[in-house]
Amino acid sequence: MSSTSSQFQQLEKLGEGTYATVYKGRNRTTGQLVALKEINLDSDEGTPSTAIREISLMKELKHENIVTLYDVIHTENKLNLVFEYMDKDLKKYMETNGQKGANKGALPPRQVKLFMYQLLCGIMFCHDNRVLHRDLKPQNLLINNKGQLKLADFGLARAFGIPVNTFSNEVVTLWYRAPDVLLGSRTYSTSIDIWSAGCILAEMFTGRPLFPGTSNEDQLLKIFNVMGTPNEQTWPGVSSLPNFHHKFPIYAPQDLRAIVPQIEPMALELLVLLLQMRPENRITARQALQHPWFADLNTPGVSVAQLTQAAFNAPDYAGVASY
Repeated sequence: MSSTSSQFQQLEKLGEGTYATVYKGRNRTTGQLVALKEINLDSDEGTPSTAIREISLMKELKHENIVTLYDVIHTENKLNLVFEYMDKDLKKYMETNGQKGANKGALPPRQVKLFMYQLLCGIMFCHDNRVLHRDLKPQNLLINNKGQLKLADFGLARAFGIPVNTFSNEVVTLWYRAPDVLLGSRTYSTSIDIWSAGCILAEMFTGRPLFPGTSNEDQLLKIFNVMGTPNEQTWPGVSSLPNFHHKFPIYAPQDLRAIVPQIEPMALELLVLLLQMRPENRITARQALQHPWFADLNTPGVSVAQLTQAAFNAPDYAGVASY
């Protein structure tokens, strides 16, 4: 903790969460823009466990697709986390730079591919370092004016080990929550983040959430309506999960191509592998990055940052880089 709060000028508010407020800030010495995550400390309860968890994990996770934690400033009644500044989150990016009209928010296929590749790179690094993010959603994916995408907000993240820990099932914003977690499983692992990634992939192609449920039960029904209602034949052991009951309507699986009509054929193939109902059937992030859809990005000697920068400078991306 080398900095003091006076070293940073607080600019406009960027967002507000359950336990923290995020501001755009500037280092008074260097002029560098930063994001200041301000956490008010309760004199009785001390530092929130989410903040402790986020700090400890972020200090370990150094990767080009994970937002950088520069510093932690602790005062008597506040905790300030100093992060690298990113221009906007994926949700705002889609609203600003996506299509207009009927497919409002949808992104061009090449852009979807570049963002998805970076998302999977960040997820793979987390999983290789035995960290589950547990709250992947467009609002927690940050994008800078070079087109780089980075995972952020590790407040719900957890380290995992062997044997599999028993976790809380109150994780991940509802729309991106895996069916096994919704059904009450507490023994989930890396597959929880893979389901969220699949939901985000579909959303980038359509401009709208794939499963916008209003409650735990409604979320399950929206998933079943598209993916089919599971049973012991399609998902052995599903009926023993705490929130499973035999009153669920019986839906047949739909063709995802009809649900996400804008998607490219190879991207659809990957989406199907990500959105497997049974968690053990979901592809890993490492396997996903080797999918043929990404063949043109797996170029020896060329970094994804270089490919992204080239794409964002192309004529059909006019205006994208001028946030």
